[in-house]
Amino acid sequence: MATYNGEKYLAAQLDSLAAQTHTNWCLFVSDDGSIDGTKAILQSYQQKWGADRIQIRTGPMRGVAQNFLTMAIDTSVQADYYAFCDQDDVWLPSKLVAALEYLGGVSPEKPHLYCSRTAYVKDDLKIYAHSPSFVFPTSFRNALVQSIAGGNSMVFNRATKTLLERAAVLDVVLHDWWLYQLTTGAGGVVHLDQQAHILYRQHPMALIGGGGSVFCKLRRIWMIFHGEFKVYSDVSIKALNQSRHCLDDGSIRILDLFIRMRQAPKLWQRFRLLEVCGLYRQTWRGTISLLIAATFKKI
Repeated sequence: MATYNGEKYLAAQLDSLAAQTHTNWCLFVSDDGSIDGTKAILQSYQQKWGADRIQIRTGPMRGVAQNFLTMAIDTSVQADYYAFCDQDDVWLPSKLVAALEYLGGVSPEKPHLYCSRTAYVKDDLKIYAHSPSFVFPTSFRNALVQSIAGGNSMVFNRATKTLLERAAVLDVVLHDWWLYQLTTGAGGVVHLDQQAHILYRQHPMALIGGGGSVFCKLRRIWMIFHGEFKVYSDVSIKALNQSRHCLDDGSIRILDLFIRMRQAPKLWQRFRLLEVCGLYRQTWRGTISLLIAATFKKI
């Protein structure tokens, strides 16, 4: 769990962890310099649960992604499975069980990442929508241009954590998008559960919000034309280049084609290389936006 000034909703999240039907877990919390009552709440739960159940550390104070990844690449944090946990959600009791039912049935030698849909709620915790239901395959070709699952839904095996440790990259756009890119790029498997096992709060103080609203869709269009998506691609490419030793040959080829496509001076060259790359997003609107971005060199 990564925390920062999360006193308003933190206790509810911690209580939802205690209510999990899977009870064999330990919580590592990295606080990024909270100046509200967050640390006091954490310490009170540590006194109640014990230091073996909840461990509190000081974060790097360089944003939420680095806060999560600093813990994820720490070799002293050892377990069979790992889950990212936001400070302001509520986990349904089935959250961990659903993930472990999948992860327990796959090879522990190969990186596997479990993700699920999330239920969007406001302060009253009433569900008003769900995150999108994606049907196209998860792959590196998709991961290069789209983040499809929130970190709050992600649970992964030890092989995936070892992959994060080997890459040792901290400067990324988002920790969840990075995990999707790295897992698929290394030949791992990303599984999407179509059921929601988490109540995902949407509120003004949320550091990362849901992406299914009209506002978020319009914002993505704005991001393309104002070059923000291009900056994201720059950051992702730098991180992936630093992690080439972790990628399989097919993913390296796709990455190199993607880099060439972004640099191609002529429109027909960019479209041709985009086709050869086989990049895609999970909706036809998203794929059209990808073509628009390539047209104006905003990808």
